Amino acid sequence: MSENSPPEDDFTDPQEVDAGLIERLQSLDDEESERRALALRQGLDDYELEDDDADVIAGHLEGETELVYRKALPVLAIVGRPNVGKSALVNRILGRREAVVQDMPGVTRDRVSYRSLWNTTAFTVVDTGGWEPDAKGIAKSVAMQAEVAIDLADAILFVVDATVGGTAADEHVVKLLRQSAKPVILIANKVDDARQDAAASVLWNLGLGEPWTVSALHGRGVADLLDHVITILPKESAVAKAEIGGPRRVALLGRPNVGKSSLLNKAAGEERVVVNELAGTTRDPVDELVDIAGKTWRFVDTAGIRRRVHMAQGADFYASLRTTAALEKAEVAVVLLDVTEPISDQDIRIIDLVLESGRALVLAFNKWDLLDDDRRRYLEKEIEKDLAHVAWAPRVNISATTGRHLEKLVPALELALASWDQRIPTGKFNAFLAELVAAHPHPVRGGKQPRILFGTQASTRPPTFVLFTSGFLDPQYRRFIQRRLREIYGFLGTPIVTNMRVREKRARKK
Repeated sequence: MSENSPPEDDFTDPQEVDAGLIERLQSLDDEESERRALALRQGLDDYELEDDDADVIAGHLEGETELVYRKALPVLAIVGRPNVGKSALVNRILGRREAVVQDMPGVTRDRVSYRSLWNTTAFTVVDTGGWEPDAKGIAKSVAMQAEVAIDLADAILFVVDATVGGTAADEHVVKLLRQSAKPVILIANKVDDARQDAAASVLWNLGLGEPWTVSALHGRGVADLLDHVITILPKESAVAKAEIGGPRRVALLGRPNVGKSSLLNKAAGEERVVVNELAGTTRDPVDELVDIAGKTWRFVDTAGIRRRVHMAQGADFYASLRTTAALEKAEVAVVLLDVTEPISDQDIRIIDLVLESGRALVLAFNKWDLLDDDRRRYLEKEIEKDLAHVAWAPRVNISATTGRHLEKLVPALELALASWDQRIPTGKFNAFLAELVAAHPHPVRGGKQPRILFGTQASTRPPTFVLFTSGFLDPQYRRFIQRRLREIYGFLGTPIVTNMRVREKRARKK
């Protein structure tokens, strides 16, 4: 569970208790912490553990000075016109019915990612909506999110309905795919038997090489296709992996006309992107290396979209997809809020999008130089009411136009990223849990009181904690744990994720 909502619980203890907890934890040396954690870990042997539990616990046994990051799985995007069988192919690749399939075009609208495994090779499959070059309104937005999927893929399956053949729309897609410079496999779908193979041969005209004939519905040819797919996928994704050692990636987010492009231009020291009073003048994310206060960052401007008449209906949807794409490539998000206007539902949705993505977060209150005393009073009340669930995020008051206090972004970004990377040793974390539960035990529910058997930080980016328990912990109690983690260890500028693994005791042998 992540922190996407304000805490609503009864676990409010006096501050002096917290001071005592901090003092006890600080006085506990590493050796004693490890001894306690090992005893708790051994106690787990009395419970029914699942196969992947060992992987979560392994970090404790192998030493924990630093987490080992798993390689980013290669990404395989499946694109094509509506109703050519993309979702059916996704289900066939996954070996289970995950994607919605219906005999009508346009069922899939959002990009949806799934983890898949073939012959010990794991990869991510991205299902997309149908691509139509002249679609209007929401259909246009659906087409554009397919373009985003191409941008974020290591390889692409281009699916064509072999019973229809190549169309003008397919040829339009081919031009887009060639521009991507990504490996592309042409799939002739709905070839249910060998007698239809000849009909698929006309797809050579698309210029993507020999078409792979498959039947997603019946599974024909899919195994051979996957054997080929894993030979062209990289060992590690070139688009999904975090940049290590290079400039940290910062996504600039916010509703239209809040000043994102102005901020990027001021940070870059020149006009890198178009700035106009008309909301939504930026169509594509713009990556730029910028220097602020002697520190280099890679900024991604995601100001939205140029609103054209024929696609105005889907513009907001397209902008949100571009925002999602930028977040997937970023490590920390700077959400800009216009202090001259009330905090809106759209501002809250953008912040919640960052929380769902698990990225670090900095709040930048822009146009501060235009703030008068009356508006300042209302703003503080709005922040207290609407942004209570992200009270842990660093706040910076800036003016993107004048550059006022722009240098204060650097310590805020560094603080958020340090928290995003922060790691608590398992010994210390279990000592924290033991002290916390002793002072504030979980309420009894239905005559039973769930116990926390063992805990570990499974990963960072964002900090993710796994609690092995004897029963289900109330959401309020998990938020209570998260809040105390912040009080003791900071974690300023990053969401915290707490996952539970409820395990039952082994039956005793007679």
